[in-house]
Amino acid sequence: MRAMKLVLPAAFLMTGFLVCTTATHAKPEYAKTEKKTCTFCHAKMVTDKAEMAKNLNDAGDYYKSHDHKLDGYTPKK
Repeated sequence: MRAMKLVLPAAFLMTGFLVCTTATHAKPEYAKTEKKTCTFCHAKMVTDKAEMAKNLNDAGDYYKSHDHKLDGYTPKK
């Protein structure tokens, strides 16, 4: 019974921590600023930071080359 008093709160804490954290290497503030998802600028989601920078789509290239702004960007159809 005494062990349950320690194990149960620790389990809840770890579960909450795992649910609330994500493995990301991109800059989430960019997504928040532009109100877009990460996949708007990236072709696919990867865990390696170097790979994430390499898999930019047209929107990502535009964002990178225009001082981190999407002003004036029109998606290609």
